[in-house]
This record gives sequence, C-alpha cells and structure tokens, in this order.
Amino acid sequence: TPRFDIERFGMILVGSPRHADVLAVTGVCTRQIMPRLQEVYMQMPKPCVVLAIGACANAQGIFTEAYHMGAAVDETIKAVDPSAIIIYVPGCPPKPEAMIAAAVKGMEFLKTL
Repeated sequence: TPRFDIERFGMILVGSPRHADVLAVTGVCTRQIMPRLQEVYMQMPKPCVVLAIGACANAQGIFTEAYHMGAAVDETIKAVDPSAIIIYVPGCPPKPEAMIAAAVKGMEFLKTL
C-alpha cells in the first residue's frame, strides 16, 4: 500500500478534465502553459476546485523575474473564471500531508455546494 494514499478519501485519478472535480497544478505557469491551463480548466464541469500546490504555483517562487514567466496560477485561472475556487498549498516542496488536507478540504467544499 502507498504511504500517502489519497484514494482512501474517495479521490481517483481520471483520464480527462471533463470527468474531474479537482485540478492540481504544480510548478510555475509559463507564457506557453497559460492558454493550455485555461483550456483544461474550461473543460472541467463546474463547480470545480483548483489546487495551487507549492511556492512556484502560488507566487512563481524564485522564477518571478524570469523572461518566460506568465502569471501565477490563480491569476491565470481567474482571467477566464473570476469566481474560480482556488486552494493554496504552501511549501517548497509542500508536505504530502498538506496536499492531502487541501484536496480533502476542496472535496468537502464541493459537497456543500
């Protein structure tokens, strides 16, 4: 059995964003990735939750001044959906427990809608 098993909370990996409730984004959002991330988000059924995992996804980390950087994940998603639900997971790297806690919090939030 895996050490950090997220399936015990009822979450499974799906092959298409059209079947997903949660989008986990790790790493920086470059100018090349921005339109692709927006496209994947728009394919997801609403309501959905976006997990911005790690310092790079939250605030671009040490890459803030790099020439190829676009916007942070939250700015990229909110450009196409201002009412998007984004949960931030801090850390560089973030702890597995923090990622699981954020995913569980996102699923609990979706159940209340």
